[in-house]
Amino acid sequence: MVSGGALHLALLAFARLASVADAASIHRRDRVPDGYYAPPYYPAPHGGWAAGWTESYAKAKLLVEQMTLAEKVNITGGTGMFMGDPCVGNTGSIPRLGFPNLCLQDGPLGVRTTDHVTVFPAGITAGATWDKELIRARGVAIGKEFRGKGANIYLGPSVGALGRKPRGGRNWEGFGTDPVLQGKLGAKTIEGVQSQGVIATIKHLLGNEQEMYRMYHVFQEGYSANIDDRTIHELYLWPFADGVHAGVGAAMTAYNAVNGSQCAQNAYLINGLLKDELGFQGFVMSDWFGQISGVPAALAGLDMNMPGDINTVPVLFGASFWQYEMSRAVLNGSVPVDRLNDMATRVVASWYKMGQDQGFELPNFSVNTKDEVGLLYPGALFSPKGVVNKFVDVRGNNAEVARQVAQDGITLLKNDGGLLPLSKDRPLSVFGTGAEVNPDGMNACENGNCNKGTLGFGWGSGAGTYSSFDSPMDALKRNAKTVTYYQTDNFPRIPDPTPSDVAIVFVSSDSGENTYTVMGNHGDRGKCQ
Repeated sequence: MVSGGALHLALLAFARLASVADAASIHRRDRVPDGYYAPPYYPAPHGGWAAGWTESYAKAKLLVEQMTLAEKVNITGGTGMFMGDPCVGNTGSIPRLGFPNLCLQDGPLGVRTTDHVTVFPAGITAGATWDKELIRARGVAIGKEFRGKGANIYLGPSVGALGRKPRGGRNWEGFGTDPVLQGKLGAKTIEGVQSQGVIATIKHLLGNEQEMYRMYHVFQEGYSANIDDRTIHELYLWPFADGVHAGVGAAMTAYNAVNGSQCAQNAYLINGLLKDELGFQGFVMSDWFGQISGVPAALAGLDMNMPGDINTVPVLFGASFWQYEMSRAVLNGSVPVDRLNDMATRVVASWYKMGQDQGFELPNFSVNTKDEVGLLYPGALFSPKGVVNKFVDVRGNNAEVARQVAQDGITLLKNDGGLLPLSKDRPLSVFGTGAEVNPDGMNACENGNCNKGTLGFGWGSGAGTYSSFDSPMDALKRNAKTVTYYQTDNFPRIPDPTPSDVAIVFVSSDSGENTYTVMGNHGDRGKCQ
């Protein structure tokens, strides 16, 4: 039983939710300086006219013409965050037409939350190689592993955050602060991944340069990145242009607003810049729980909502801005059926474009459990059990590519006195806990939400899941004659050092998404130290 006071508070909360969902642009625009404005841009451009896409669009249109309203809605939305489907994001399927559930999976540096995979060096390390063909090889290897695990859609590369703010929590996911570098290496990653028949996703559109206050929810609106037209084109949009030219199959919007309009319903960004000006032919998805409206988002050009439900109310209630609400919106004329047709066609066209209609395996892993046998439908009231993890080893010789990227990404600041390379006969003193694997285990910290031991990536959805770990100390012990390890981050007093002694000091600084607070940092770094 709900008391009158509690019911009143609940109604106020839902009223607040509605105001954010339906009028976010108005609320945020009140705090946007004069001259910054996201103009309306309608209708959403159709795809299918660009070279290289006409055949896949022709096939897609034939398939979509056979779909019912419910089936079109089913493939343009997620099935829900906690329904127990195998991947971090899952669409519905159309069994009678042979269209499967699509598996969307993190992350930028490898298949996350599963076993027997390679964790590749982070984007910021890959960018430091300045080697386009090596980054393409990295993309090929990532694509092979995603395909081997049955994941249709790779949620990368990340070319935004661009890195404008040095303390930005997700700067490490991208390739560097230069838009040309981001664009070229993002494009090479896309080429490599999609050569394996996996759809790549360029993200985050646009201006996601900080983690704090990025999201809209009942009690707080997200921040607005206010950017003039020239800066948008010459800096933030540039990497997306390179990605579109590389034929990327999907794009993901950011959580924040740009010039007062939240990105998932920003018609100028999606319809105007991405689909019309750049000629993007794939489909546009929201970031997870990054959609804040139903009809406005659809009209603005959003094609797929992820993960499908709303995180501002209990997700198990099944509330969604789309799904059944999309069916209602089409039936009452709020969303033209032509817009829904284009949404579905873009999704199916990308599927055809990558050849996923020809022998693409179903997911052979589950992000919900590490056990071999588990519930087949965990979100259901009653569910049978079955094999949910097949422990398929997809690594092959991909460690060689990962090692080459790591090696070439090392940045030498200076080499005074010709100290390097080191002689194997010189005694080494190694300082810092970062030289050794996390003593609690290589995957002890959920989604990388700690800085203990050797730091391979930041925290959040861009983190990886190690299958094996070779620490710097392991390598030093294999190659040096004498190694003394001081497992401390406080500089100890060394008795009687000699001129021939060599000290190697490991220092690290961590950041990530604002889903976690690590060492007092809410995603973004509190201080640059």
